[in-house]
Amino acid sequence: MVRRSRLTTLLLLLGIPGLLSVAVVKANAQTGLKGEVIVFPPPPDTVRIQFLARFSEAADITGRRSGIMAYIFGKQAPKPIIKPYGLAIRHGVVYICDTIVAGLEIIDLKRKTFRYFKPRGLGLLRKPINCYVDGKGYLYVADTGRQQVVIYDDQLQYVGSIGSPAEMKPTDVNVVDNKIWVTDLKSHKVRVYHAFTHELLRSFPEADADTAARLFSPTNLCVTRDKVYVSDLGAFKVKIYTRDGKFLQSIGSYGRGLGQFARPKGIAVDRDGNLYVVDAAFENVQIFDKNGNLLMPFGGPYEGPGYMWLPAKIVIDYDNLGLFQKFVDKRFRLKYLIFVTNQYGPDKVNVYGFVEPR
Repeated sequence: MVRRSRLTTLLLLLGIPGLLSVAVVKANAQTGLKGEVIVFPPPPDTVRIQFLARFSEAADITGRRSGIMAYIFGKQAPKPIIKPYGLAIRHGVVYICDTIVAGLEIIDLKRKTFRYFKPRGLGLLRKPINCYVDGKGYLYVADTGRQQVVIYDDQLQYVGSIGSPAEMKPTDVNVVDNKIWVTDLKSHKVRVYHAFTHELLRSFPEADADTAARLFSPTNLCVTRDKVYVSDLGAFKVKIYTRDGKFLQSIGSYGRGLGQFARPKGIAVDRDGNLYVVDAAFENVQIFDKNGNLLMPFGGPYEGPGYMWLPAKIVIDYDNLGLFQKFVDKRFRLKYLIFVTNQYGPDKVNVYGFVEPR
């Protein structure tokens, strides 16, 4: 305890508060999870979610850590994730939008590499909020600073951009079936573009839509094979449309009770049609079935590993189970992974597993 106190004092005197978070992460990684299985819901209910891992800096991925003195003398500076929001994953590579970095952290979980992506010139990013990687490896970034969707190829070379500050303020982007789907905070609509020509194909809902269909502050988006889900921060709901733009239903309402929202942000849908909704105010994720019935929440205000601190984005992943299988308790079978970003706190990206008893 004396050693940790001295380190804390040294860091504060040096004016390096960000490194203090790294020290806390290191301590937690060494002692906080040893022999401990963090699950939701807690016993005696049947466990559905197991917390598996978290990462907040390069050393959490590479395994190579430099001491404080090495940092002071400039031999190796730490590489932290500072303020993450959006996240995408493809082939074991994680792309994290960082609003403070004004770029992305790109983490290769298979090769155990970490790097910053801060393009210059035409590809410059200002405030990247959300991102998406398509089947070809092209990266699409919704940038509220540029007020455009910025596109890079599979080699991270700038390809082009969609929109302009005069017409759009994008908050999220998906690419499905050769169409680019964008939530636009300026027009309060979902805009749909052709993936190759970037031509605007349609937008919805209409400006004079009734109260149920209208979008007030669309912040996050999830497009499935037949539906479009939009988290509407201004209405405290998730609104669901057909891919043609027809309003179907909404989930949630304003309030503090289960099934209600205060600051709904990231959303995701699993293969069974269950909806996952991040609430930055409650600092948790609520899961609803395809009929809008609440199944369970998980997370909660930060009190240690597995909990959340101003969470923003959620992504469900079926393709990289092998990378986290070693963390799954032997009593459970892993069905898919759930990634959640935290804008503050020592754990910037949490990885959970949806599990079932063996």
